[in-house]
Amino acid sequence: MSDAARAPELRARGLSRRFGAHTALADVDLEVAAGSTFALLGANGAGKTTFLRIAAGLLLPSAGEIVVAGSSPADDPARVQRRLGYAMETSRLYPELRVRGLLRFLAAARGLARQERKAAVERALERFGLAAVAGRPIGNLSKGYQQRVSLAQAFVHDPALVIVDEPTGGLDPLQRHEVHERLRALRGERTILLSTHDLAEARALADRVAVLRAGRLVAEGPAGELLGRGDPLGLFRAAPEGGA
Repeated sequence: MSDAARAPELRARGLSRRFGAHTALADVDLEVAAGSTFALLGANGAGKTTFLRIAAGLLLPSAGEIVVAGSSPADDPARVQRRLGYAMETSRLYPELRVRGLLRFLAAARGLARQERKAAVERALERFGLAAVAGRPIGNLSKGYQQRVSLAQAFVHDPALVIVDEPTGGLDPLQRHEVHERLRALRGERTILLSTHDLAEARALADRVAVLRAGRLVAEGPAGELLGRGDPLGLFRAAPEGGA
């Protein structure tokens, strides 16, 4: 299905966030079509994680609005979070818990009925290749396996939208390839919003991309078109309209 035929899973209008005198996001308008994989690009400090945290209901905007899966994270964060998964940094996982135990705990916390939890956990273990390490403590796993656990916990409650923040940061080339393969297999099944500063990763995974610079949206469009230019790094250096 084309992007034009899909209703947006996420829509931001005039979205801004300030931390004291610092503006992390400034008047961002953005839509993410249902069923698409959308990459948010930018250098460190560009505002990517701030945008994701507002979408997840973990931060309130200073101005503007955002609607996720038909609801406002500011007005009804619980409803949004039931329809959303967040693949967190592996450092935020509980290292002392075993993989299956973490998934069971989070399936319950996200509202799955008792009779649904076992099947949901087993599906997540299978989908992300974790069955062989399901009984091991998370802290004893390699970084690549920990990243798979992070993805599995984001999908365990079958959300409509999954947010993935820097999916392959700190992974070796083989681990990166494995995580990319898991994410590619989900294209079209779920709406995936990922942030990255890796242009090759965005080209490999995303249908559309948007580029943030100093909190402003400076480019948005199809991944192949926007990143296939002679100097895609120029997108990171381009000044926002009306600014230096």
